[in-house]
Amino acid sequence: MSIVAIGMNMMLAGLLVAALVMGYRLNVRLKALRESHEGFAKAVADLDIAAARAEQGLADLRAATDEAHDALADRIEKARALTTKLDRQIQASPQSSAQPAARSRREEPAEGEDVDRVTHRLGALLSGAREPRPERAPPRAAREAPPPRPAVNFDDDLFDQPAERQTPRAGTRR
Repeated sequence: MSIVAIGMNMMLAGLLVAALVMGYRLNVRLKALRESHEGFAKAVADLDIAAARAEQGLADLRAATDEAHDALADRIEKARALTTKLDRQIQASPQSSAQPAARSRREEPAEGEDVDRVTHRLGALLSGAREPRPERAPPRAAREAPPPRPAVNFDDDLFDQPAERQTPRAGTRR
């Protein structure tokens, strides 16, 4: 064999070794890509489940909103019917001589404004009636002073060692 043939064989052997090294590195990267693809597929499946839950939640919210809207519309309709009934009763009742004079002095509101004003007042009264009233404290409790609270310095608590900390006594707050 000639020196050229040996040189060509050595160059071919070097290229084959380089191809083997590149193939091994490519195999490692492909394996990592497959694993990340499986993780990505799992993340997409989890996202799909979360989206389905969100859609169901939105549908439930929409149904609740529609139900509340219908109930509110029904209440408004009933309130308007009651206001018109009250207006008719007020107009049919005998009026004192002071009321017509007071009404003639001020400008008569349009019928829609009057209904809106009465509806607003009725709604305010109804919402006020639904709110729970605060309970009154007994008179004796008002005269008694609350027990003094110990002054707490939060900076000292930050630097206490766990062994130095005292357990809180029953009935005291920290």
